[in-house]
Amino acid sequence: MKTALVTGINGQDGSYMADLLLSMGYKVFGMERRSSRENRDNTGHLTDDPNFEFVKGDLSDQNSLLRCLKIAEPTEVYNFAAQSFVGESWNTPEQTSDITGLGALRLLEAIREYGEDVRFYQASSSEMFGRMVENPATERTPFYPRSPYGVSKLYAHWITKNYRESYDMFAVSGILFNHESERRGIEFVTRKITDGVARIALGLSDSISLGNLDAKRDWGYAPDYVEAAWRMLQQDTPDDYVIATGETRSIREFLDAAFAAVDITDWTTYVKQDPRYFRPAEVDVLRGDYTKARTELGWEPRTDFNTWVQLMVENDIHLLQQ
Repeated sequence: MKTALVTGINGQDGSYMADLLLSMGYKVFGMERRSSRENRDNTGHLTDDPNFEFVKGDLSDQNSLLRCLKIAEPTEVYNFAAQSFVGESWNTPEQTSDITGLGALRLLEAIREYGEDVRFYQASSSEMFGRMVENPATERTPFYPRSPYGVSKLYAHWITKNYRESYDMFAVSGILFNHESERRGIEFVTRKITDGVARIALGLSDSISLGNLDAKRDWGYAPDYVEAAWRMLQQDTPDDYVIATGETRSIREFLDAAFAAVDITDWTTYVKQDPRYFRPAEVDVLRGDYTKARTELGWEPRTDFNTWVQLMVENDIHLLQQ
């Protein structure tokens, strides 16, 4: 039986990664930080699975990471833990750099000290491209991050590549473009929109406050994207891959799809723009070219944009009704 350690287990990607691995017969250890209140909204369904176990660890504490490795004895490690909200990274740039950037270094160093044969996946981000110098972006496109989050992810990306080349570690980075789902945190604009639409549909609210409506992103569905991460660790040779759809949608188009899910065609009276939600340095557009992933991994996005947006709205309606 293969064994995996998944950091960021209670987040969107970590929880979907656990679901996928368990369905494939893995033993899965999910790393979570010790806190006064456990947030297991995305992982409560895993607690009864005999092949799943929580372990306590923190990316700010390398000794705790080494203990997690000794407990789990994994063959694969998936690093999804991070301060992952781009907007918040402007408020807490040092903490974001410590966890999102140096946290990856601590985990790689813990694996090196652990001394066993472990395959490592680093969740890199399209935010590393920032002000895109090439559209769409490939694995060879120069990086130009535009936020503390993007800069931190770029450090993690390059330190993963350095450990691969310096210590002959099987370490890969998946450069994942925006991917959403019903498990996305409420602070993210996509979930803020679908939750807001659900509240409007149920008569619980009359508006949504947003920032830049013209920003464009290459959006996909998170369960599709974690499969790509798994495929990367099954290759004979470690490498880095862009994971994307190759299509961009604006916030306005996302609003079109979300309101259409509740049969509202004109959303303009429900949406207010608030200067508080504009970023100091805006990323206007992000778009990826996943040709390499399609060719070498056999991976392609499966879930249609309108389908998963509707799933998010329906899920938020269900949560509010409960």
